Amino acid sequence: MTIQHDNLHRFVFERLGVRGELAYLDATWQAVLERHPYPAPVQRPLGEALAGTLLLTATLKFEGSLILQIQGDGPIRSLVAQATHGRTVRGLARWHDPVTEGTLAQQFGDGRLVLTLDPLQGERYQGIVPLEGDGIGAAIEAYFAGSEQLPTRLWLAVDGQRAVGLMLQQMPGPHADEDGWNRTTLLADTVEERELLQLPVTDLLRRLFHEEDVRLFEPEPVAFRCSCSRTRIADTLRALGPGEVDAIIAERGHVNVTCEFCNRDYSFDPVDARELFTNAVVPSDASTLQH
Repeated sequence: MTIQHDNLHRFVFERLGVRGELAYLDATWQAVLERHPYPAPVQRPLGEALAGTLLLTATLKFEGSLILQIQGDGPIRSLVAQATHGRTVRGLARWHDPVTEGTLAQQFGDGRLVLTLDPLQGERYQGIVPLEGDGIGAAIEAYFAGSEQLPTRLWLAVDGQRAVGLMLQQMPGPHADEDGWNRTTLLADTVEERELLQLPVTDLLRRLFHEEDVRLFEPEPVAFRCSCSRTRIADTLRALGPGEVDAIIAERGHVNVTCEFCNRDYSFDPVDARELFTNAVVPSDASTLQH
């Protein structure tokens, strides 16, 4: 069987009260890498965050997005990964040299992890915890242990070609086999990074859980997609205020804005700038002003 690319696979352990997801990012991961020249030590946590965030969207009960952010005072200053209910992802990281492989503390310094649930309808929910653990998977596990009280485990693997994630989560309520959670996580702990990166889904599940009754659902396609738009960029400029926008226009004759997620450029001339301030101010996506 050939490996399936750019898909999210759900599965459940019958009668154990445990659900799982497998996320494979191939062309999606390459699309992220093409936007910025990330060094290898930055690629790993960024790929892990993208795969982990995509896994978490499988647990959402609403239409919208989930955003994982890490901010710190180390060589990697910030990292953002976003995934939606439609299985689209995007992400970026900011860093300064020198940056090397290491633990989260070594790469991010004193940092914090922020998980934001952003439904299309309803209010945002945001949880903030200290950044803890040896990797992104451990940090997400710590978040769930402290904030959600929901046993969750992740195994993540990244190379230059793909980012892969495996997640197990215990479902609420009593279960027929109370040892199911401990048993399945012990089995998953035997997985190797090369197996995550190389084995097809069915082969991987058979290798890890061949004695368990696993039901695998149809895969859902995943793609890189940026939600930036001229309207959202205009909202960002409105948030700056007319004074700063007018100053840029006076100096440069126009305002250029680059979306940091996809590198798409947006240009506003003096006529465009005058039309910006007829609507309400709405915060928008991460972007870089060129002036």
